[in-house]
Amino acid sequence: MGSRVLRRQSYAALFAGITSLTAMSTIDVRAADADGLNSVAEISALSIEELGNIQVSSVSKTAQPLSTAPAAIYVITQDDIARSGATRIPEMLRLAPNLDVAAAGSSAYAISARGFNGTLANKLLVLIDGRSVYTPLYGGVYWDMQDVMPEDIDRIEVISGPGATLWGANAVNGVINITTKKSSDTQGGILTLGAGNLERSASLQYGGSLSDDASYRVYAKGYEHQSTITAAGKNSHDGWRVPQGGFRFDWSPENDLITVQGDIYRASEDQPAASDQIESGHNLTTRWEHHFASGSVVQIQAYYDRAQRFDNNGGFALDTYDVDVQHSFKFGTWNDIVWGGGYRVNHDQIRNAVAFQIQPDTRTLSLGNAFVQDSIALAKSLKLTVGLKLEDEEFTGLEALPSARVSWQVNDKALIWSAVSRAVRAPTRFDRDVVEKLGPIVFLMGGADFQPETLMAYELGTRVEASSRLSFSISTFYNVYDSLRSIEANPVTHFLPLVWGNLMAGKVYGMEAWASYQINNWWRVSGGFNVQHENLGFKPGSSGLGGIQQAGNDPDHQISLRSSMKITDDILFDADVRYVSALPNPVVPAYVELNGRLGWKPTKYMEISISGNNLLHRYYREFNGGPTAVEMARSVFVETRWSF
Repeated sequence: MGSRVLRRQSYAALFAGITSLTAMSTIDVRAADADGLNSVAEISALSIEELGNIQVSSVSKTAQPLSTAPAAIYVITQDDIARSGATRIPEMLRLAPNLDVAAAGSSAYAISARGFNGTLANKLLVLIDGRSVYTPLYGGVYWDMQDVMPEDIDRIEVISGPGATLWGANAVNGVINITTKKSSDTQGGILTLGAGNLERSASLQYGGSLSDDASYRVYAKGYEHQSTITAAGKNSHDGWRVPQGGFRFDWSPENDLITVQGDIYRASEDQPAASDQIESGHNLTTRWEHHFASGSVVQIQAYYDRAQRFDNNGGFALDTYDVDVQHSFKFGTWNDIVWGGGYRVNHDQIRNAVAFQIQPDTRTLSLGNAFVQDSIALAKSLKLTVGLKLEDEEFTGLEALPSARVSWQVNDKALIWSAVSRAVRAPTRFDRDVVEKLGPIVFLMGGADFQPETLMAYELGTRVEASSRLSFSISTFYNVYDSLRSIEANPVTHFLPLVWGNLMAGKVYGMEAWASYQINNWWRVSGGFNVQHENLGFKPGSSGLGGIQQAGNDPDHQISLRSSMKITDDILFDADVRYVSALPNPVVPAYVELNGRLGWKPTKYMEISISGNNLLHRYYREFNGGPTAVEMARSVFVETRWSF
């Protein structure tokens, strides 16, 4: 108990220290230029045409307007993030209508696209400035270990559908690419203090210039969230505290862009039946981009990432080393080619618990890849994009990940596209090396021959700017899965220990649609709808143990509606309502919830906002089932932001 009190005192000291740093600043606030800081008065909805011209890179690994990207891609802009009041990445992702985002605790989330959702949903690849945060140990993303200053995010590109040809294994049902701003776009200082009935936060950031073509920014932040409660009304003991800091440096001499950036964090999370879980890590990314006179571009990126999670029952430390090279160029007048390759090394160290083990307790795994993609102009308005990625997986060898896309630019306002792709979810240490025990009895073991889960995806979609006020996107998909993970009887003993197998398969099909309508120059409404049907089953010879619910717990459909109003030049009001249908197993009832934010800028250098989340219910569930399930609570959060 004493150590927990000391930790909480250290977080309080962080909040106080950030405030003191600002008070001691010698910068004259009255003379400072805050024009580039995305203040409340400056944040207004982009026009429909501007939204279509947003540059995205996740579809082709080269910049292209959103309106011409042949994929089911939704872009969360900096404006969207600021006006939502979201302070954490998972809450920002609720803005994407092609994602299923469900809170499972104060810091735990289940996030997926097109099904198979869970707290470690293993068919969604997530990148932050090109750095993968997908864990190769268990599959999926630890969302409590990912954080970015909201002010620094340029955009979040959310692709529903496979992206394996460019991004590799595990980009099965979707890709989330979080891109931060150059440091030259975040000059000056920002101090933010926020508090509410469930959470409090503080952050301080400053950006400056070293020369006309070199700039930097540094930041420090702290966040604390109180424990949730269970469906039985008991404290779930999952309170969460995390301080974090980092930097970014950009240098842009003629025809080049050099970036170095990094973060460091150490979180403490309460647990009901163990000591506090300590989550810590740091990362460093370097990137060099060179533009040739011919128009071709070469980019080389390398990063190192250290992630650790430990409590008194065990945990892990994971070191990742990654280097990636790509080259994009035109070949003749008809071909836009991007090609490249990379190499990654993962080294882990496991501290095993008695009941749950990964054996051996340390491994070094490597992954090599090479890819090429060619966008071929078949006619003025018709384009064929074909690509292939080859990955050499440590456990299973060479995997081919091809794709083909056809896009027809009907006119400058309408695009129709279709695609067929293959993707895989690569085996993890959990699939191959896990050993679970019930007392002295080994209950479950990893499958020594566990193979990749595979997907063949067929997609058809359209994106239309119907008028200067209305745009919409519709995407349909038909996904065929094979070799999905299943629990099987031991082939030798015919019972225990059970083993992981690949004897589940099936189909998932559905539709995603979203639209944005500019009612007038001060009011925009947007909405989204998605529906899907899952038809999964076991292949002949499977034990069927655990049922198909082990693949995930997904709603049949979701509906969202968002309203963004600019009441005056200094007052903004935003509200969003979402409906999520019931989850089948474990059963979670359907729900409707409402979030809202009111922002006011009394002076050029100060803005105040009040946000309310889950306003329709005092408590409700989003993901877990049963009496120990965690319930989300109504919350109010007040934030003050100073620019200098």
